[in-house]
Amino acid sequence: MSSFAPTTVVVRVPGKVNLQLSVGPKEEDGFHNIVTVFQAISLFDEITISQGPQGSGITISITGDHTHGVPVDATNLSARAAQIMVKRYDLPEDLNIEIKKSIPVAGGMAGGSADAAGTILALDALYCLGLSREDMHAIAKQLGSDVPFMLSGGTAVGRGRGDDVTSALSRGTYYWVLALSTSGLSTPAVYAECDRLRAELEIATPQANDQLLQALLGADSVQVGKNLVNDLGSAAISLRPALRLILDVGTEYGALGAVVSGSGPTVAFLVGDEEHALDLTVALTSSGVVGSVTRATGPVPGAKVIEVR
Repeated sequence: MSSFAPTTVVVRVPGKVNLQLSVGPKEEDGFHNIVTVFQAISLFDEITISQGPQGSGITISITGDHTHGVPVDATNLSARAAQIMVKRYDLPEDLNIEIKKSIPVAGGMAGGSADAAGTILALDALYCLGLSREDMHAIAKQLGSDVPFMLSGGTAVGRGRGDDVTSALSRGTYYWVLALSTSGLSTPAVYAECDRLRAELEIATPQANDQLLQALLGADSVQVGKNLVNDLGSAAISLRPALRLILDVGTEYGALGAVVSGSGPTVAFLVGDEEHALDLTVALTSSGVVGSVTRATGPVPGAKVIEVR
């Protein structure tokens, strides 16, 4: 039996897009029940966790393409995940957490949630805890609605607050062009704007879109594109009107579908293949209405240990 005790673990974890995000009425506690269809995509953060010097506590460092606005104190979701696990499993509390960012910050792609999920998996591997999927999901639910999905990835339906996650059968590869903004949107602000815009409406209990799920099962990207929907989209556009211009460019250049991802402001365009993805990337870049553009495919697996040393 090996006596190897790792001192450093590296985890790779993807971002996500919401193919459906249906939002129910505001509840008494201020939250909303939702139904969402997540897809994990090939835009990854890397979380490296190593044992720190005695007395150093939990330290956070951020590198990569999207670092502005990411907290490096105890409010960072990775730090919160580490704090929960240190307390629950009596782990050493001196940890260095390095986050290499490729997922946009406050972009509606669950970058912070991805990092929290990666931290849970990394600490499980670093201290050989042998946690079950259920154990990790229980911790994830304490951290945020998207965190459980980021552990499993693929394609899934989220219910309740989004943290009651069930895998969805999906065939084929989906090609995404992502229009990124130079600044994020506050999720609470977007939900508040959604409530304001719908104040006079009777809001039904959200349900999963069966047409979307059947299209995913049949690898029918055209029908998937036609069934992309986000109840927060109008609120995000109300707060950031330039998103309408971005959506118009994608539609003009023949995207199969377009949706504001999560609470925005990232706009996700579904296209038919890699060549169309490149064409739309060029069109969006030259339009002058987007901060930056990137491409990705999905679905991909969730958080994964890629190095142990």
